[in-house]
Amino acid sequence: MTDFGFEVGARLDGRHGRTGVLTTPHGRIATPAFVPVGTKATVKAVLPDTMREIGAQALLANAYHLYLQPGPDIVDEAGGLGRFMNWPGPTFTDSGGFQVMSLGVGFKKVLAMEAVGVPRDDVVAKGKERLAVVDDDGVTFRSHLDGSKHRFTPEVSMRIQHGLGADVMFAFDELTTLMNTRGYQEKSLQRTHEWAQRCLDEHERLSAERAHRPYQALFAVIQGAQYEDLRRKACRDLEALRGRSGTEFDGSEFDGYGIGGALEKSNLGTIVGWCSDELPEHKPRHLLGISEPEDFFAAVENGADTFDCVNPSRVARNAAIYVDEGRFNINTSRFRRDFTPIDETCDCYTCANYTRAYIHHLFKAKEMLASTLCTIHNERFTIRLVDRIRDSIDAGRYDDFKAEALGRWQGRIRTH
Repeated sequence: MTDFGFEVGARLDGRHGRTGVLTTPHGRIATPAFVPVGTKATVKAVLPDTMREIGAQALLANAYHLYLQPGPDIVDEAGGLGRFMNWPGPTFTDSGGFQVMSLGVGFKKVLAMEAVGVPRDDVVAKGKERLAVVDDDGVTFRSHLDGSKHRFTPEVSMRIQHGLGADVMFAFDELTTLMNTRGYQEKSLQRTHEWAQRCLDEHERLSAERAHRPYQALFAVIQGAQYEDLRRKACRDLEALRGRSGTEFDGSEFDGYGIGGALEKSNLGTIVGWCSDELPEHKPRHLLGISEPEDFFAAVENGADTFDCVNPSRVARNAAIYVDEGRFNINTSRFRRDFTPIDETCDCYTCANYTRAYIHHLFKAKEMLASTLCTIHNERFTIRLVDRIRDSIDAGRYDDFKAEALGRWQGRIRTH
């Protein structure tokens, strides 16, 4: 366990924001840090070597998808996720709990939602069908690949994630929606708490059984939707849990905490702040599934150390580009004869070598290279922005940098 640790660096005055270093068996992560998502052991359209070149410090893969294909036994036999995908740095895996929501009710794969309509516990997104059913013991999934049935429990999730071999894993949880009633949120919170204990126990047992492998850190996941009392209770209750496996790891604690669950974008910072109030200072906090610059600032200043989202690569494949002044679609006609880079201030491979006109052409011609070049740029933009946030905290100029960056992003400050 000496291979994993977290050290706090500079702090934001009067707020939970801080810099730090997260140490894992496969390298160190300077925080705050954005962790790009490689769902199926790949960031779509981009080489792992390229992700390293653009500054990614760690990658996150999806335990549910890798369980279905190729299977955790194959990844384990290959030497773990990093070796399987030829990624030398730290790796994260989620628990499969997200699929409880995304497959169960069919909503978009983002953390932030809007609370609209009358609360209902049987809600399903329009045009979708329920592919996951939750009970107190676990979740029964129907595979989106072939319709076959599968069963996830906290113990199964731990076995899958230990087989995948990521440096950071997350406890199995139930992700509710903002449409769920208060009563259901309370019931779900208790269920997630009980699952967390089972995850901790199984994690201890597997850590002892797999002592030949590097230690894998386990983060608990905090739910509670937008209810302050539920979020705070979840933090306190999870922090108090201890393992009881009967192995040499008996009595261990969670190594860190993931802040999950559905929330409205406008409440993101507030909810992260509630959690940071309750969580121990010396342990890392990961915010699951955020993607826009406003979210990064809100998350960081309220105490998030790392965060992930698939959005930079997903929107890139649909021709959406991030620049300091906002987001635009490069496949529109105004870029046909634009022979400038996507962003003249960007240091990525795409901006150094290709023009907007060429990338516009690739999308119109339906060439795969379009997705590659745009993903490289969007991931670099996101990583670089978070790096600059971290540097601004260390330099004592965070508030000035925030005002400047968000002013450009929101169109209040024009640079040209």
